[in-house]
Amino acid sequence: MTTAPASPASPAGAGAEAPPAVPAYGDKVIAVETAGAEPIPAAERHGSPVHLLWTWASPNIEFATVFIGVLPVIAFGLTFWQAAFALVLGAAVGAVFQGVLSLEGPRFGVPQMVAGRLAFGYRGNALPSGINAAVAGIGWFAVNSVSAAFALDTLTGLNPLPSLFVVVAAQIAIGFIGHNFVHAFERYAFPVLGVIFVLAAVWTFRGSDLGAPAAYHGGTGGFLLAFSTAFGYTAGWNSYASDYTRYLPAATAKWKTAVFPGVGLFASVTFISLIGAASATIASPKDATPTAAFTGHLPGWLGDLTLLAIIIGAISANALNIYSSSISFTAMGLRLPGWLGRSTLVVVFGVLGMLFAWSGLDDAGASYEAFLLVISYWVAPWLGVVLVEQWLSRKAEHDGLAAKLTDPGYANWAGPISLVVGMAVSIALFSNQAKYVGPAAEHWPGIGDITCVVGFAVSAVLYAVLRRYPRPSSAPSSRP
Repeated sequence: MTTAPASPASPAGAGAEAPPAVPAYGDKVIAVETAGAEPIPAAERHGSPVHLLWTWASPNIEFATVFIGVLPVIAFGLTFWQAAFALVLGAAVGAVFQGVLSLEGPRFGVPQMVAGRLAFGYRGNALPSGINAAVAGIGWFAVNSVSAAFALDTLTGLNPLPSLFVVVAAQIAIGFIGHNFVHAFERYAFPVLGVIFVLAAVWTFRGSDLGAPAAYHGGTGGFLLAFSTAFGYTAGWNSYASDYTRYLPAATAKWKTAVFPGVGLFASVTFISLIGAASATIASPKDATPTAAFTGHLPGWLGDLTLLAIIIGAISANALNIYSSSISFTAMGLRLPGWLGRSTLVVVFGVLGMLFAWSGLDDAGASYEAFLLVISYWVAPWLGVVLVEQWLSRKAEHDGLAAKLTDPGYANWAGPISLVVGMAVSIALFSNQAKYVGPAAEHWPGIGDITCVVGFAVSAVLYAVLRRYPRPSSAPSSRP
């Protein structure tokens, strides 16, 4: 980030004090952020953790969250109440992790993928950072753009493809401006989205049949699929957590930094997904688009408002997705040309995400179901590694840890090895996807898809073991 110099050039005088640094970005909202993955200096720190409540609530008051509630009822063979239990449990686990990881922002002033260098090393961190950049900027961006495009098409009759172009342009614009504008957009979107979806919930629950039997007996497998879907969706935000807390002052209360994002995420995912599960018990036209099916039972005026909220909610989600994808890419540690900074990367990922969304317009439902499960396949092992590292280094000296985050020579290959092994073992044995079923899932079909649980456990245990061995690039005395 370009900031004002900490002190002007002046004659060296014993005891002379440098004036405080003047923020170049600070709390300006209508200003393009120039920071990438580097630590945010003290002069730039600002904000209150209460803002994290709506920053993490608004992006989930949208149709993608509705659909994770629809899936357990129409695809996994669960009743509404069975689905509700799985959805609440999955969202709760992901939200707790969100709060814990958010603490790294004020602590080090760095985004989440840079904080991950403690567990993966400077070079090894390119693996999770690259995955996160692609998942956020292409995968998630495409999913939410499709739902917004369908909603705009249903609302205006513009047709899906031109609708897609409109919403993508809006999302790129918000992410291009940067951190403060993203927070501001989420703040003003929150009351609008909240009021509309509360009204939609009233009509949906009134017309639903919460006691309806399941289409088929999903059993334990269906429950675990629903849990993995809710967890994968909620934990999908975990890899962005400190991206939105790194500007907070270092002295910010830890409990507030953890509680507000966790509560915002849990409350929004739970509420909206339960609306989706209830809506799945209401009959809809066979050939209706996913968004039209969700709003079809609503009165005309509320249906139109809900479609508008779906559009705003998708833009809210993708503002975070595309912003964090650019930050994650810069965190890979690559030598990028000067013109290819964070804001330019937002445009690049926006175009790639739009092309990916374009390819999924014809089969959005099946594509989204598969994507939600695949998200947990990498997020869970990554979480296992970073949470173990966070716990083991909790008492280590702060300056020593902070120095490792910007040291190109710092290596910790226990992280990449544990991530790869955790993903390989869990996916190879337990994946239960339409295109691949692992031998364990095939032999015991009743367990559903527990890939995320196995991946988390394998990576966490393996990292705890491997971390005990000396790291070649670090002096033994510097080990936490």
